[in-house]
Amino acid sequence: MAIWAFILVILLSSFWFCVKASDFDKLFRPSWANDHLITEGQGRGGIVKLTLDHSSGVGFVSKNKYLFGKATAEIKLVPGDSAGTVTAYYMSSEGPNHHEFDFEFLGNTTGNPYSVQTNVYINGVGNREQRMDLWFDPTWDFHSYSILWNQKHVVFLVDDTPIRVHRNKESEGIPFPNDQPMAVYSSIWNADDWATQGGRVKTDWTHAPFVTTFRHFQLDGCVVTKTEEMAGKCKTDNNTDTGSNGSNKNQGRPSADMWWKEPTMEELSVHQTHQLKWVRANHLIYDYCTDQNRFPVLPPDCMR
Repeated sequence: MAIWAFILVILLSSFWFCVKASDFDKLFRPSWANDHLITEGQGRGGIVKLTLDHSSGVGFVSKNKYLFGKATAEIKLVPGDSAGTVTAYYMSSEGPNHHEFDFEFLGNTTGNPYSVQTNVYINGVGNREQRMDLWFDPTWDFHSYSILWNQKHVVFLVDDTPIRVHRNKESEGIPFPNDQPMAVYSSIWNADDWATQGGRVKTDWTHAPFVTTFRHFQLDGCVVTKTEEMAGKCKTDNNTDTGSNGSNKNQGRPSADMWWKEPTMEELSVHQTHQLKWVRANHLIYDYCTDQNRFPVLPPDCMR
């Protein structure tokens, strides 16, 4: 009976701390231009379309905010001539000193590859762009894009392959985003002043509407409704198993509802490390850490 009681406690605690679902309406709401957001079907089989035309783009935002966890969506990007358009999938807090983790998919002319730009904002400051192409055509089918966030690092993943890791270097005096809950956002908009070939190629509105399609959303993290909850719910493990003598049987080990603190989540596996090296060796186009024109002095977070 004891083991079943323990399992029940874990299941109940997971219910309060984690959200796992694929139904758009359970997780998100439109944030602007509702008439440009189209939903088709329900639950696991449903899809969401974001449309951009000459009048407007569109966006949506999660109903909850999270401190640590993983946000995933399967996305099929705008096909054909998508030059000038940007589809974004990202996490962000609020205010001038906000934190933010960005996927930005930069459209291109027909036959030329998409670029994927990632960026990390800390206390309102970005300028940490990295850009790469992909090893597949992201307009032909759905592919998963994920942001994993815990106290050790932020990992950007494509089809579960890590493409970027931003590590916590607070011990070296470098700020790390671990103190503000974030919502999950997505949007599509016209950015032809910079998105394609530095703004040289403009959006061809004769190809509108431009449509990005989403499915299979999954948000799995620590839901924060009040700022004062963060330390207790998301950073400190209060759901450990205490023995009859008062000792903590799981001391140093996270409980099931804080899975992002597991050792396997806090550092890449050997296989993931090899994947990351392969992606960056073969697909990295731009890295702010190597841009001496922008940064004559190496940014502190680029130092090894």
